[in-house]
Amino acid sequence: MRSRKAVINTIAGLAYELTAVLCGFILPRLILTAFGSGYNGITSSITQFLGYVALMRAGIGGVTKAGLYGPLAAKDARATSALMNATERFLRQVALLFAISMVAMAAIYPFLVQEQFDWLFSFTLVLILGISTFAQYFFGLPYQLLLQSDQRQGVIYGVQIVTTILNTIIAAILIRLGASIHIVKLGSALIFTLNPLFINYYARRKYKIDKTVPPNNEALKDKWDSFGLQVANFVNSNTDMVVLTVFRNVYEVSVYTVYYMVTSGIRKVLLTFINSLGAAFGNMFAKKEMATLKRNLLLYEQITFAFANFLFSVTLMVVLSFVHVYTSGITDVNYIRPSFAYVLIAASLFAAYRIPYQSIVEVIGHFKQTRNGAFFEAFMNIVVSIILVNLLGLVGVAIGTLCATVFRTFQYALYVSHNVIKRPMWLLVKRLLLSALTFGLIIAACSLLHFSQPGNYMQLVLQAIPIALIAALATIGVELVFYRADLQLFIQKLKGALHHKKKQPQQ
Repeated sequence: MRSRKAVINTIAGLAYELTAVLCGFILPRLILTAFGSGYNGITSSITQFLGYVALMRAGIGGVTKAGLYGPLAAKDARATSALMNATERFLRQVALLFAISMVAMAAIYPFLVQEQFDWLFSFTLVLILGISTFAQYFFGLPYQLLLQSDQRQGVIYGVQIVTTILNTIIAAILIRLGASIHIVKLGSALIFTLNPLFINYYARRKYKIDKTVPPNNEALKDKWDSFGLQVANFVNSNTDMVVLTVFRNVYEVSVYTVYYMVTSGIRKVLLTFINSLGAAFGNMFAKKEMATLKRNLLLYEQITFAFANFLFSVTLMVVLSFVHVYTSGITDVNYIRPSFAYVLIAASLFAAYRIPYQSIVEVIGHFKQTRNGAFFEAFMNIVVSIILVNLLGLVGVAIGTLCATVFRTFQYALYVSHNVIKRPMWLLVKRLLLSALTFGLIIAACSLLHFSQPGNYMQLVLQAIPIALIAALATIGVELVFYRADLQLFIQKLKGALHHKKKQPQQ
């Protein structure tokens, strides 16, 4: 059952991520051509600053999901209702605090970009971009956590596919009609508000949450320990743009967003294949199936490292060509930054490598035990980025993220190996060395191909195909030689899940 849900969620997630990546390429390009790099930079910058305001809810998500695995596995409707009522009450308070903080930020943020945009322009744009985030906390997030804990991410993905496509269409029409950036973003905010409203409606009917059950606030007692873990993840994703906004300008932010759009899109595609396994680990831990958990962690690692090596090696080889095509005709800032691209890809790769260990820690609820590492990661990223941004610019902030991510990856792996499943750390070292071998083989083979600079997307795709084939062959070859047994286990699991799915309607 867990494997079947994982397959369904993976298919739905892949459909969403492909949709999100495609729409994510289209909309920024329309903004760049219609408004320029400055407007693209300020909207991205505001989004990141709003994310920092939203950190007040960090911690509740991990604790709620960890607390729900037990009641859902036991089909205890009362315990589920008690935890959901506590979570919803807390997040309603967070939503109101977010609204107050958003107004305060709207008043302060314009002073950071006053050389490029006037105060009223920036003030109103902050308020518009914060609408959908407020709606998410007030209406949808508690029930989104419930669906994720029950391995029903497919419902969430379905709603997101519809609203993402609708948002792209409406925004494109508004831009074509000559609407201002405020009107374009207001349309997007209203459309994305549909996500939490539908999830709220669906989950209430599906799980029949009893509002009369007293909230179980005790189950959320670890939310502040979980806060550190959430902060670390958030800092790695957002510190760069905030530092660039403060110490550079929105034009450098715009350059960053184009490359980050690529790496974050690749990481989301990777998460689509492997993220659904996280809830399955929570189910195993709740049932005390430690032998099964340990066995499946090996499988989880193999899937993560193999897909990460394949996806990011292809990204490494084509990213500059993509940026050249994507920003053609945009001349207000130089977008071709090779050194920055390579460091950012390395940081994203290590962020992908740590996913299995991070997932284990989060689903078993070991927030307090690992929070110090989270704080140090955030501190390292901020300090290194600020020190290097004036010396190296974009490359400096990327180095800060890389240092912090490498540290946290090893910290997560050490904790899991010593405190959860008891195994030697050389298993991680071996995977990293073999990943380096995989990248070396791919780079060496691709260097034999001599392509001219692509002038359009069709030429880019034709260049990417042989690179992807080389990457796939190298990745599979290393897996077959060094991890044959784990690969066979993965194939057996996949066959079992698909076979179960085919037989399900006859039951």
